[in-house]
Amino acid sequence: MSPESSVHNVSNANDYSIISVQNLSKVYPVAVKEPGIVGTITHFFRRTYREIKAVHDVSFEIAPGEVVGFLGPNGAGKTTTLKMLTGLIYPSSGQVTVGGHIPFRRQEPFLQKITLVMGQKQQLLWDLPALDSLKINGAVYNISDKEFRQRVGELTEMLSLEGKLTQPVRKLSLGERMKAELLAALLHRPQVLFLDEPTLGLDVNAQVGVRDFLREYNQRYQATVLLTSHYMADITALCQRVLLIHQGQLMYDGSLDGLLERFAPYREVHLELIHPVPKEKLTLYGDVRHMEGRSVCFMVQQEELTRTVARILADLDVVDLTVTEPPVEEVIGRVFQAGVVNV
Repeated sequence: MSPESSVHNVSNANDYSIISVQNLSKVYPVAVKEPGIVGTITHFFRRTYREIKAVHDVSFEIAPGEVVGFLGPNGAGKTTTLKMLTGLIYPSSGQVTVGGHIPFRRQEPFLQKITLVMGQKQQLLWDLPALDSLKINGAVYNISDKEFRQRVGELTEMLSLEGKLTQPVRKLSLGERMKAELLAALLHRPQVLFLDEPTLGLDVNAQVGVRDFLREYNQRYQATVLLTSHYMADITALCQRVLLIHQGQLMYDGSLDGLLERFAPYREVHLELIHPVPKEKLTLYGDVRHMEGRSVCFMVQQEELTRTVARILADLDVVDLTVTEPPVEEVIGRVFQAGVVNV
């Protein structure tokens, strides 16, 4: 079964989708050159091309106010899709609307509704205070002085940036710079946020701060968020729904819990024993994943879980026993490794 025919779509039904993507594709022609002088001469006079399908026949709908995770390995097509949704590049085929607008037309009402934040890019001027760049943004979006002060004050408080905006950007910490970038991107109060790795490179505390802000912003303004991240903590903290893309094709569209239920047919059983037990004996109860002294972690098939736990409690001297789901990143890694979602 092909990936596109096996997409599992459990998104919330809604009469109005603020983001609508239908059969979206992007193909790049890449010149092919044979090695050697002959190949170089031939390439100069008569080039041949092959097609790279960065995104292929992707379809999904996102309702107003949803926070959706957009996941995939490097080169899967995430950033290309985001660039088509924001109008930075033209699609090769398919249809896309955001807030009722066709993105690549880049009309002013559309640009007022969206923002794109890329963790590896910056819009703030390096040697100037962030507030100076914010004033430029305010002028670009025709924000009145009174409204500008109100919005900057509100976002500064939400982002805990008090006293930081008057410092040169180069003197801010990485976490503070990312927060200031978010403030600049949200100054015009967009309805749709496209966030590409917004916590990239941040330490744990800074990541938590950005997540808390995005959660509060979504709740306060009912903003729609499409979020890509390699940090699964971003996804689990913010998103109930995820889109998985692999080799340019949509593999899964549904709830994060549904992904775990369908593609993690096992549970992790963690034991704390009174006395150490040889590994050979423990393998009778499941696949021993980790063992250190009296602490043991098993992988147990879900359908065998109740029976296995009963056997463990009957056979072993157990101090503590907990059952957990496998890490989300491991589940998603298995799906990408398989390359196909089997319904």
